Amino acid sequence: MKTSRRSFVGGVSAAAALAVTGVARAQKKYDDGATDKEIKIGHTNPYSGPASSYGVIGKCEEAYWKSVNERGGINGRMVKFVTMDDGYNPAKTVEVVRQMVEQDKVLCLFNTLGTPTNSAIHRYMNQKKVPQLYVSTGASKWGKYKEFPWTMGFQPDYHTEAVIYAKHILATVKDPKIGVLMQNDDYGKDYWEGFKEGLGKDVNKVVKHVTYETTDPTVDSQIIQLKDAGANVFFNISIPKFAAQAIRKAADIGWKPIQYLNNVSSSVASTLKPAGLENSQGQITALYLMDPTDKQWNDNAEMKTWRAWMNKYMPGANQDDGNYIFAYAVSTLMEETLKRCGDTLTRENIMKQATSFKKYRVPLLLPGITVSTSPTDYYPIQSVQLARFKGETWELFGDIMSAEGS
Repeated sequence: MKTSRRSFVGGVSAAAALAVTGVARAQKKYDDGATDKEIKIGHTNPYSGPASSYGVIGKCEEAYWKSVNERGGINGRMVKFVTMDDGYNPAKTVEVVRQMVEQDKVLCLFNTLGTPTNSAIHRYMNQKKVPQLYVSTGASKWGKYKEFPWTMGFQPDYHTEAVIYAKHILATVKDPKIGVLMQNDDYGKDYWEGFKEGLGKDVNKVVKHVTYETTDPTVDSQIIQLKDAGANVFFNISIPKFAAQAIRKAADIGWKPIQYLNNVSSSVASTLKPAGLENSQGQITALYLMDPTDKQWNDNAEMKTWRAWMNKYMPGANQDDGNYIFAYAVSTLMEETLKRCGDTLTRENIMKQATSFKKYRVPLLLPGITVSTSPTDYYPIQSVQLARFKGETWELFGDIMSAEGS
């Protein structure tokens, strides 16, 4: 859960002084994307397309690195943040990432968003030995350090999250008849496999499992199918646009199951308000970050710092959107990782530092949740707490739950 040197004794001659200076200079090590003055990192985000509600993450990260530069950069180096729109289209992701790696010569990628999009560049980044760090997706595959040592996630993995929902359903719902809506790609399948594992011998409690494509205009017909199957529990594995549609359609047709909403769509601003707050009551999700709509954090020092930062660097942004919390939190971890690299800004050292965190406190994580990594543990955050939507915000309940071994 990270040299040996020889000492020389003798008089200090001009030649010796020059030699010492040369050694000091030689101690700085750089790969592509790093110099005495600059660190270049790459990023992709769906600023357009079906997942464009996540575009605010990239905008917030862009502002974050601007604020870092205004503070003097990282160890005196300015951060150049190269962010490009991939429209949540894997083919486009491949195109823009190749440009960033081969032409722009970025030192690493940071928080590239989406399971299908990151999957498209997964093997390429590892063949190139370029860090693909703190990816913005919870797919469990990002923890496969043996096969893909240059890729690491950030948030709790989808598989574990889904296991938790399944076990909660079995423990709290009498005679559950479960309906599942799933995005038909690696992201959706990761949740689905975890959910089935959590149900175990009770997997037959799933009475209907339907899928959608990101190119579909709506999921209305799928929600009607789930209701018609007699489901009294609904597990909603979808990104914000479709999650909001599903919640609204369920209300429109008078279907009132117990609803579990995957964390990636837990933002009040981008999912629950578009769905209608009145339609969203009672939703259950798993959180690992403070929710900006939860008034219990109003006097929290980290939340106050974040709001002050938002007011300065993102004036006019909707601070009810938890995506801004996510972007800020993951950026602080990336900043710390680069700081720890010192003057050895090589790709190998970036991975060494990223795999050396021990119960590190990232701002805005829920109290009791920290980041731990190692060369054999590529899952930085492995804890969540369940929450239920009430009124206009999430209310946490129960204990912090952690994946085994975290």
